[in-house]
Amino acid sequence: MKRLSTSAMLAIATLAAVLAGCNQSSSDSMGPAERAGKAVDDAGAKVSSAVQQEVVKADAAARAAKEKAKDAAAQASHNLDRATEQVGKKVERAGEKIQEAAR
Repeated sequence: MKRLSTSAMLAIATLAAVLAGCNQSSSDSMGPAERAGKAVDDAGAKVSSAVQQEVVKADAAARAAKEKAKDAAAQASHNLDRATEQVGKKVERAGEKIQEAAR
C-alpha cells in the first residue's frame, strides 16, 4: 500500500506539473527561435511601414515638383513669346529707318 500511495503521489505531481505548463501565456510558450522570428517579423513590418510612408512623401514631392516645372515652363514660354515680339518690333523699326534713309 505504501508503494501504491507513493506511485499515486508521483502521478499526481507529474500531472500537476504538466497542467501548470499548459497555463503559460503565449509569449512564454514560444521558444527562443520563435521569439527571434517574431522580433524579425515585427522589425520587418516597422521597416515596411516606414518605407511606405517615405514613398508616399516622395510621391507627393514629385507631384509638386512636376506642377512647379509645368508652371516654370509656361512662364518661360510666355517670356520667350514676349521677347520674340519685342525683337520683331525692333527689327521692324530698324527696317523702317533703313527705308527712310534710302529715300
